[in-house]
Amino acid sequence: METAYFYRRKLNHKIMSKVKHYFLLSCLLFMAGFCYSNNVSKHVYDKKDGHPIIIITRIPYSGVDKGSSIQASIDSHYLAVSFTENLGQVQVEVTTDTGGSVDCLSTQTPNGMSIYIPLAGDYIVNFTLPNGDEYYGEFTVTE
Repeated sequence: METAYFYRRKLNHKIMSKVKHYFLLSCLLFMAGFCYSNNVSKHVYDKKDGHPIIIITRIPYSGVDKGSSIQASIDSHYLAVSFTENLGQVQVEVTTDTGGSVDCLSTQTPNGMSIYIPLAGDYIVNFTLPNGDEYYGEFTVTE
């Protein structure tokens, strides 16, 4: 009778050990899958950040280049602009490559902004700082 009891206990212990192994393995696989999907979503998010636009100094009245403080990128039909430092009230104008006005607005930095560009084509974004410094970037919107 005692041997049957010990045998059953040993069998239950083996079964429970296998259950624990499978449980831990499934947790590990779940975590690996979660990390992979998180990485994939970050990659998609990075793609959504758009293509960076190189900001070029046009007229530096102040003698101090602030172009690196202007961050712009295009994603589909959305132009995203952010400023890494307080530059004051900045005028932002988007025009077509032929000079037609698309949008013109003003923003208080370091806040960012987003501008919808309705049609595909080549565009120029102009930034005018309060001290008169002018910067611009060229970009293309595709369908």
